[in-house]
Amino acid sequence: MSALQAELAHLLSHEARLLDESRFAEWIDLYTPDCLYWMPAWREDGTLTQDPDTELSMIFYRGRRNLEDRVKRLNSGHSVASNAMTRVTHMVTNVILDEDDNATARTRAAFLVNVYDARTSLTHNFFGSYRHAFRRDGEAWKISEKIIHLQNEVIPTMLDIYSI
Repeated sequence: MSALQAELAHLLSHEARLLDESRFAEWIDLYTPDCLYWMPAWREDGTLTQDPDTELSMIFYRGRRNLEDRVKRLNSGHSVASNAMTRVTHMVTNVILDEDDNATARTRAAFLVNVYDARTSLTHNFFGSYRHAFRRDGEAWKISEKIIHLQNEVIPTMLDIYSI
């Protein structure tokens, strides 16, 4: 594993921990102002949608400001999806460095998220792959793109930025 691959794998693990611990303000700081956060939907033919601007998405935020608005709603207590926050544990593994040029990089990784909903006493598992793009910001890497390919065909509960 290259030093850069290890550094980016560590960043992805750090992102997962921040979500697990509901440390959303710190989580937002990992993203560039012009970031893309997208989870495409599955089409009837078993393929994923390709364009968040013209096709259905499970989750879609363009720009950190839109993610910040979501975090404000989560923290306000006025969001139905965040009343009685679920307990989550993210596992990120098999991080592969696809490309890098010292200023940008791309990775692929597998994920499993375990979600416990105290309101219903039910546990749900979400799994799939992440595609991340990174951009250097001084000495640090920032996430400029996160694309989530969720493999679950049926979603039995609410999904949100903290549970996927």
